[in-house]
Amino acid sequence: MTRFALTVEFDGRPFMGWQRQTHGPSVQAALEAAVLAVTGEAAAVHAAGRTDAGVHGLAMRAHCDIAKPITPFRLMEALNALLRPAPVAVLACDAVADDWHARFSCVGRSYEYRIVNRRAPLTVERGLAWQVPQPLDAGAMAAAAAMLVGRHDFTTFRSAHCQADSPVRTLDVLTVEREGDLIMVQAAARSFLHHQVRSMVGCLALVGMGRWAPSEVGAALAARDRARLGLNAPPDGLFFVGAVYPVGAAAG
Repeated sequence: MTRFALTVEFDGRPFMGWQRQTHGPSVQAALEAAVLAVTGEAAAVHAAGRTDAGVHGLAMRAHCDIAKPITPFRLMEALNALLRPAPVAVLACDAVADDWHARFSCVGRSYEYRIVNRRAPLTVERGLAWQVPQPLDAGAMAAAAAMLVGRHDFTTFRSAHCQADSPVRTLDVLTVEREGDLIMVQAAARSFLHHQVRSMVGCLALVGMGRWAPSEVGAALAARDRARLGLNAPPDGLFFVGAVYPVGAAAG
């Protein structure tokens, strides 16, 4: 039995999210079907994190255990051939130690959220960014974002369906930068709550529109009350961009 670590890119639009679902297609199910077709084995594919319906992945880390003798390169090539035409691709594949786990060995996760701030409709970026037609003040958004960095109770920014044991998380990075019409929000933490990034971005957008003062984001955080959430951003602009593993760890 060999454990293979995968780096996976996917367009989330056709899927109900990463996790296998009974009511629609998922990225996990697409990969597991491809593994079954290649190896004849019903191997589970575990990921560094879950994504909601419509959320994308640029470098999701995952792993599966396979008994059939096969090289990482041949496995990657075969999976990519069988995944077509689904918008899922295996970018890298490596054999790793049996105790390496895509989820439980992970010590950091990062996301980016893309906002296109213009009045003209989206064309090539439709479904891949959130279009906000009102002018956004990225500087005010950045000031508000700084209030969320650190260890806090993020109940306000947590979905009512979140299954995490605690709402307390340490947010290591939350930055806002503008380049032309594109506003990029970068977020990094050891782990995130369900909808946390989208909820934070939604409130930052309210600040950018001038509907909230930056201090109101801090007040919403301190309230520890989901009812104080101003806006939950849509999934379109959210991308899982990376997973971090301990230095020296296999597949890290």
